[in-house]
Amino acid sequence: MRLTQFTDYALRLMLYVAAQHQTRTTIAEAARFHAISPNHLMKVSQRLAAAGLLKASRGRNGGLALARPAHNITVGDIVRATEEFCLVGCMEGQPCAIARNCRLPQALTTATTAFLQTLDRCSLAQLQATAAPPA
Repeated sequence: MRLTQFTDYALRLMLYVAAQHQTRTTIAEAARFHAISPNHLMKVSQRLAAAGLLKASRGRNGGLALARPAHNITVGDIVRATEEFCLVGCMEGQPCAIARNCRLPQALTTATTAFLQTLDRCSLAQLQATAAPPA
């Protein structure tokens, strides 16, 4: 399994915003820090804001901030907001000749649930603590 680049950028952006400790940051600052296109991060931030993970405001004192404390945001929350988990066509409703006797979608759903439950045990605050440089 491989997460999309969109999710990679979302995780980086959330970590960057969390590291600002209650101070708003801009997409331009995060883009420069991570060497990512501001246009890409704009799309990522819009999705995260729509999911209720980021607060975005415009204007002189605008910018991005976490929508809730870092210890209340899990990696699972971020991944759910940015990934699609229809891993095979039949899970999206595409026709399949063996669908009546196939247990593959059930197995993939079980695996996805376990994957997300594991990610739900890791908060953004925990990632920050492990990403901090040694003193």
